[in-house]
Amino acid sequence: MEERWYRSASGARIALRRRQHSASCRELAVRCPRLRLRSLSATTSAAWLAAYGLFVLTENSMVLSAAIIITLVGLIVYLHFVKIDQESLLVIGSLGIQVTSSYASGKESTTFIEMSQVKDVVINEAIHMQKVIYYLCILLQDPGDPQGLSEVVPLFQSSKPRLDCLIEVYKSCQEILEQRKTVPQSS
Repeated sequence: MEERWYRSASGARIALRRRQHSASCRELAVRCPRLRLRSLSATTSAAWLAAYGLFVLTENSMVLSAAIIITLVGLIVYLHFVKIDQESLLVIGSLGIQVTSSYASGKESTTFIEMSQVKDVVINEAIHMQKVIYYLCILLQDPGDPQGLSEVVPLFQSSKPRLDCLIEVYKSCQEILEQRKTVPQSS
């Protein structure tokens, strides 16, 4: 297993782990920065200080209770549905591509795309907030039209790696896709 450090589009440090299981099977995982206790404490303290200020003005203790409950529920929702710790891509030449997102709460979300649906894996570019950002995506083949596309599936949406990291992942995916194209398909 090989691990290299890169930067995300926002400048945060991210790690790319490459694991080659066989010649036609690779796992690529991008690990996002963990939730920092300092930023969590600052946000919670700011919310509770604002609630205390409201309590002083209104002399209603429900304000403090509501602030505590809203903060705790918000934190649970953030950890379970928003904060992604790791995004991984498992490319198996004979089967397909598995995309997994691991959330901070431990929940995992997995999507599998059969290799017969995959037309190509490409690096695309977009303009966001006066910046050009790059992202990796899977182009899915239209079942009715072999030359057409049915869907574009973006990858690593949470970690947003920069171009140098995406090129590394792209090359690994293309090596496996090229093997699939050169090996005759048996029916």
